Amino acid sequence: MVKLLDEHERTMAFAEVALGQIKSLRQTAVPRNYEIWYVYATGYNAQLNKIINETLARNGKLSEADLEQIYETYLSHIKASDRIDKVGARVIGEIDDVMTLITEALAMSQSYDSRLSGANEKLKAAKSRDQIKAVVDGLLKSTREMQETNKALENRLALSKTEISNLQHSLEAIRAESLTDPLTGLGNRKYFDRSIEMAVRTALANGEPLSLLMFDIDHFKSFNDSYGHLTGDQVLRLVAMSLKQTIKGQDITARYGGEEFAVVLPNTGLRQALTVADHIRRAVMAKELKKKSTGEILGRVTISVGVSMLKPDDDTDSLIERADACLYAAKRNGRNRVICEVDPEYADETRSQVA
Repeated sequence: MVKLLDEHERTMAFAEVALGQIKSLRQTAVPRNYEIWYVYATGYNAQLNKIINETLARNGKLSEADLEQIYETYLSHIKASDRIDKVGARVIGEIDDVMTLITEALAMSQSYDSRLSGANEKLKAAKSRDQIKAVVDGLLKSTREMQETNKALENRLALSKTEISNLQHSLEAIRAESLTDPLTGLGNRKYFDRSIEMAVRTALANGEPLSLLMFDIDHFKSFNDSYGHLTGDQVLRLVAMSLKQTIKGQDITARYGGEEFAVVLPNTGLRQALTVADHIRRAVMAKELKKKSTGEILGRVTISVGVSMLKPDDDTDSLIERADACLYAAKRNGRNRVICEVDPEYADETRSQVA
């Protein structure tokens, strides 16, 4: 009883901390935000606490985009893991059932073999027609039972094959969902991290070119502040739609975080990557943003893009750092433009960072 009370008090304390954080930061008290702060209060997820503390120290608050990114990166995958565990348990249960049925069928087969051997001896010893008929009737009965057992096993195996195939599709769907940003339908940060590591490794091993685009929506905060988060979400979807329409084939697209996106371009040199980046920039700018509730035209969205190309001594981090520096150079130099690592603006940006 004491232990139950202690657990109650402990979890209530976590709940009070979570609600206190939501109140003090004036956030919406939705389940997602409560879960983030409850986990924060427990201290069980060190990485989540670290990113929250760093963001608060830097910005003094957590934006909706920050909260969404934190949830997707540090919490939503736990739910996917739970679902994977449940599907895995169903697969194991299905296999156990089939193994039980096979064991029973093997026992039946051994029994049938024994009956055949016994029937053979009885036939040799039979003295009359009635005795022979009794042995044959027994064999017929055993054969029918064996046929029924085999048929049941065959049907069960067919059902299990279908069930396991369906469960396999479920696992693939969960895996795809865990790597997808739910708002935009693009790959999420986890998907980006996995994909770029593999792409960089392949490019370096094969001596192939590879380029990276990092881009950011210009003045995104003002959209949220002026028109609300629903309009901000619409902006993110508009940019994602432009990406999907422009990027095809083996190229990798992802929402990197908040209002920042990334595109990995395997087998693509710097000049070609600049062309792709400008196509994306123009595609985004060509779309008019309209408020769904009123039909009001809110203007056009623009993006700033940074482009880097893989070097022989690069790793993933250095490639991203250069693209990110190019992105900041684009924003510092007026936004709505593409800047790469051979542009003078990039050199100015790196000098200012060193200084």
